[in-house]
Amino acid sequence: MGKAQVIPFGPQHPVLPEPIHLDLVVQDETVVDVLPQIGFIHRGLEKLVETHDIHQYIYVAERICGICAFGHSMGYAETVERLMNVEVPKRAEYLRVIMHELSRIHSHLLWMGLAADAFGYESLFMHTWRLRERVLDIFEAVAGGRVILSYTLLGGVTNDVDEPMLAHIKDVLAGMKKEYNELCNAFLKDTSVKNRTVGVGTLSQEEAIEYGIVGPFARASNVNNDVRCIGQGAYGELSSFEPILDTDGDCYARVKVRALEVLQAIDIINELIDKIPGGPILNPVKGAPEAGSEASGILEQPRGEVYYYCSGNGTKNLERMRIRTPTSQNIAGMTMALKGCDLADVNMIVLSIDPCISCTER
Repeated sequence: MGKAQVIPFGPQHPVLPEPIHLDLVVQDETVVDVLPQIGFIHRGLEKLVETHDIHQYIYVAERICGICAFGHSMGYAETVERLMNVEVPKRAEYLRVIMHELSRIHSHLLWMGLAADAFGYESLFMHTWRLRERVLDIFEAVAGGRVILSYTLLGGVTNDVDEPMLAHIKDVLAGMKKEYNELCNAFLKDTSVKNRTVGVGTLSQEEAIEYGIVGPFARASNVNNDVRCIGQGAYGELSSFEPILDTDGDCYARVKVRALEVLQAIDIINELIDKIPGGPILNPVKGAPEAGSEASGILEQPRGEVYYYCSGNGTKNLERMRIRTPTSQNIAGMTMALKGCDLADVNMIVLSIDPCISCTER
């Protein structure tokens, strides 16, 4: 065995879409230990509650992460609404979940394209991102933005979606589904994909539970912790919901879970569009949170469970806003998945947790 040496990986790397920094302890071509470093892009977003009131901060929250933007604005709004005992109109709840599941499709397709790029399948990368553009077109038609939407307000949403637009969304998703099934065959059956993912970066169910990992990373190791099962908001109106699970816990299982979650999200959106009730879309929030009041909330982002906490002080500015994101939960499990792997597989394993360092460091 050769002498162990430390190789810095990131924060800037040709394969990584995120500025994650790892110090890899390598012996020959095997990774024997991993030391993660964070803080490269810390922005202090939580402190901005001191200068932005509860209505303004929703636009800060959705900039925690570009890809998870809608989910963060929705999770923040639900937490403040709980803090102030605000009842959100049913139609607004449906519209929020429809947009959130579209965001899940957008996020998973983006990740699948990056994964295809990581294992050298450039044409698959291009086709996946081409399909993702159709979701961004829906965002633009509904909210005016393609990534940062500013669609959620405290108490509801900014504008209604009429019946022709809802029918158009279903038509777009139906067209996407046919093409997406062909992409799924490539991701799940192609030999070159399997060679790079099967048996790579395995994390057992026991390890996943021990390290508290969340999202598709956990569900690929057969850990059922999907927050959508609780039935918050319009999720409680679904006829049935079963999270996508796998037992192998390797990179291939993580690809499979995300690939199937896209199809599941399409079914959720179609069902909610069919069931969406009429009525108002906004219950305006007035006043300020009471001094000493506290509230918390959880939301299933594309990358996993996000925890929100806020407290009031009697003014329109919150006393505290705390957000725990899925990547901050998953980094410990990622380091375990990396131990013992080949150096050439590091980028694939890191990407398989779908890291978001902007979310983590805020």
